[in-house]
Amino acid sequence: MSDLKRGYLFGIAAYGLWGFFPLYIRVLRPAGAVEILAHRVVWSVVFVALLLTLVRRWPFLRELARRPGKLAGITLAAALIAVNWGMYIFGVNSERVVETALGYFIGPLVMVLLGVVALRERLNPAQWTAVGIGTVAVAVLTVDYGRLPYIALTLAASFGAYSLVKKRLGLPAAEGLFVESAVLALPALAYLGWLTARHESTFGDSAGHTALLIFAGAATATPLLLFAGAANRIPMTGIGILQYIAPILQLGCGVLIFHEPMPPARLAGFALVWLALIVFTVDGLRTNRRRRSAAREPALVS
Repeated sequence: MSDLKRGYLFGIAAYGLWGFFPLYIRVLRPAGAVEILAHRVVWSVVFVALLLTLVRRWPFLRELARRPGKLAGITLAAALIAVNWGMYIFGVNSERVVETALGYFIGPLVMVLLGVVALRERLNPAQWTAVGIGTVAVAVLTVDYGRLPYIALTLAASFGAYSLVKKRLGLPAAEGLFVESAVLALPALAYLGWLTARHESTFGDSAGHTALLIFAGAATATPLLLFAGAANRIPMTGIGILQYIAPILQLGCGVLIFHEPMPPARLAGFALVWLALIVFTVDGLRTNRRRRSAAREPALVS
């Protein structure tokens, strides 16, 4: 099997796991959103620590300790991913899986806006069109919900900002996840200890429930590692297209499995989001095609 095909398989597996993640979150009930988040953090540290021990990658910590600026960036990334994870768990367990899917659909548009604001990037007319359509979609969905779709907007904004910080840090997937989880581990352990002292912890209620909470570490790390394997093997255009697998599957879980409502106005809002993503994706594919052609021209001339 070629490296490219292996990369696409890794990508499909990663986004497929993320797409079906609501099913896993839902079976963790009766644990609350914050308890699930705390277990996800703690067991991620344990799982990735075992993985780093297996592949002997611990020396990276010494290098990291000598770079306080990077440590500050990791702390910021940890805070952003905690917000993202916590809001996602809250959305799933409050019967709003469809809204969490919306967050990951509009994520690429939010990342474009972050590029304009934070990196001073300039948008072409097609990109501005996509952002404009996306803004109209949010307005339509706000009318439908009777409120701003704050779960979706928080998910999109937190993951977009997290991606921006991660891009600047340039850490490998496993090492980055370990340090980010380690930053969050102490408050997570403190919260779990507080729950236990109040006899409100669900950990230990049954062998099955306890095993599922422990498995949260592997369930968190595995798709991230698969994604890293995909990102190293396939072009960004491929990643850009594969990223829609997860919210499509999440939307399917919400509507077909959890039977969440999808009234006509909400469907119209989603349709506008999809239209914006089509404009955005087609423009991205055309831009990449022009860049490849321009890169080949000097070789042909010489």
